[in-house]
Amino acid sequence: MEKHKHGGDIYSREIAMDYSANISPLGLPRRSVEAIRASLERLVHYPDVECRSLRAMLSEKAGIPADFILCGNGAAELIFALANGCRPKKALVAAPGFAEYEQALSGCGCEVFFYELKEENGFAYQEDYLQKITEELDMVFLCNPNNPTGGTVDRPFLLAVAERCQACGCILVVDECFNQFLDQAECFTMKPYLEQYPDLVILDAFTKIYAMPGLRLGYCMTASESIRKNMRSVMQPWSVSTLAQVAGEAALEEEFYVDEVRTMIREERGFLEHEMRKMGLTVFPARANFIFFKGPEDLAERLLERAILIRDCSNYRGLKKGYFRIAVRGHRENEALMQAFEEVLR
Repeated sequence: MEKHKHGGDIYSREIAMDYSANISPLGLPRRSVEAIRASLERLVHYPDVECRSLRAMLSEKAGIPADFILCGNGAAELIFALANGCRPKKALVAAPGFAEYEQALSGCGCEVFFYELKEENGFAYQEDYLQKITEELDMVFLCNPNNPTGGTVDRPFLLAVAERCQACGCILVVDECFNQFLDQAECFTMKPYLEQYPDLVILDAFTKIYAMPGLRLGYCMTASESIRKNMRSVMQPWSVSTLAQVAGEAALEEEFYVDEVRTMIREERGFLEHEMRKMGLTVFPARANFIFFKGPEDLAERLLERAILIRDCSNYRGLKKGYFRIAVRGHRENEALMQAFEEVLR
């Protein structure tokens, strides 16, 4: 599998429209921009290595103890800290899924097993997944909503997975980085169950929902002091910059930003799905801020000739040429994208 191939590569060539990275179409929140500008003089000092203020705000918002929260340089740093700090020998991940799980686990010498999400099942988890969780495993990664397919896992099934992991003595890592884009997001999160399942770890980030991938700000939540201690032992100090911390704090103060994002995503996702199906593309049901679909194998290359970047998903384990993902953006951009789709498909 090709490593380090992601969406958002606007540096290799000039790009007019980037639909490869699933970022909030509303951009960086106004309060975050103001907070960054107001904090420039603080850059002569080290950042708060404990992210105290940010963790306190996250604690209040999530309704969990601040001690449960560990901040990092994006969710990616925390994924690698989990692998390098906990040193699992055997782990289970879904395919297709976020490549960094496999990369982090393999990098620490862990044997990785894969649960195949099949197209004939709508890339959804099936009951046999529970049987794949055995006492031989040390760690299980589950992304909800899944990247790149966009499928969600209902809470009853998540609870069954958590029970199974607890019975088998393995750590369950639930990646919720796209959770806040969901309607009724609170019905899918596992945050209320952190104390019930001490070896549950939840990943989240400001990257997608608050459109700040360049600042690198993520966090994880777990009731397990030993897991947090193991993760801290392999993380470098000051990995979360002052600007990232103040931008995150300011974003959490935004009252209506997330609601506005969800409303826009819901409307524009429906528009894109309708237009794409009219063109004969196979569009899989989507609930987050991106759409997973099948089309001509050279679609990404044809669009790139027009300086439009979409995510070619052929480097995801379990997928091949012809699978793609696009972000959901503002209406004018989406109309322009659909016009380009129509022209290249014609």
